Parts: sequence; C-alpha cells; structure tokens
Amino acid sequence: MSDNNNHPLGEAPWFHVILSTGLGTGFCPGAPGTVGAFLGLLIWYGLSFAVSQTALFWITVGLVVATTVVGAWTSRVMERYWGEDPRTVVIDEFVGTWIPCIVAAVAGNHLQTAILGLFGFAMFRVIDIVKTPLCRKMERVPNGWGVMLDDVVAGCYALILTLILRYVLVGSLAGIYA
Repeated sequence: MSDNNNHPLGEAPWFHVILSTGLGTGFCPGAPGTVGAFLGLLIWYGLSFAVSQTALFWITVGLVVATTVVGAWTSRVMERYWGEDPRTVVIDEFVGTWIPCIVAAVAGNHLQTAILGLFGFAMFRVIDIVKTPLCRKMERVPNGWGVMLDDVVAGCYALILTLILRYVLVGSLAGIYA
C-alpha cells in the first residue's frame, strides 16, 4: 500500500479509473487494498465452479500475466493524475491474490479450494501490508511497474505458504493442474 493516502484525486480518464481501481473497489474507505483483493478472490472462486481444475490453473496464470502488464500500464497513467502509487489503485491486489490461487484449486473439493484460496488471500494481504525488504525494493521500479511488482513478490511468498498448507491438507502436491 502506498504512503500516498491523502493526495487529491485529480481528473483522470474514466477507463483507467475503472480499471486501476478494481471496478471501483479502490474507493472503499478504510482498506481499499483488502476489498480489491477480496473481489479478485471472489472472481477466481467463481471461476472454480465454471471450469475444470486444469483450465482454472491456466486461466489463473493468464490472468496474473495479463493483469500484471495491463496493471503496470494503467498504474503509470494514474500516477500522472493521482501521484506516485495512489492508494485507490488496487489492480495490483488482484494479481497478488491470484498468484497463490494458482496452486489453490483441489479437483472435486470446493471446500479445500475455498480454504486454500482464503489462506492465500490472507497471507498475501499480511505480506503486502508488512512489506518484506524485497517487496520494498520492487516498489522503487519506475513507470507503474513498482506498483505491480511489489504485489507480485508478496503473491509469490503467499504461493509458497499456500503450497505448504496444500501439502498438509491434501497430503500431496500432485494434481495441482491436472
């Protein structure tokens, strides 16, 4: 999350406002990053009912890659209007939530999928808020990439923790995308 919490929000292109704020969740008072990340989790969990586990794995990987690139672009645009790493830009929270979800789906078990997804979401948020040294270093990358990459790193840490919990719950790491 940015320290830029009180920067006035100037006029900005509506397309970028909608995209960068995670469909407006960035305007939620109190914890916009958590609200945005939770919307990302709900989108992913909804997909888990609509597609196979293998398809969900590849869709999630695709969402992470595409949203990271689009997020860097829209974040760069929004920084011109709202200052560096504005608090209302939460597209990065979607990516950070989806990274641990890459390994959260358990075929035929929506309860374990939900538990692992919620765990990955929670671990991502804790790590994103605490900011490990590598996350802090990534924040300094220019042109909108810093907004995204600190959450990518936090998401990767959460993915490792989610893999560990998956092993404990499921008893094996086999079948992550099969």
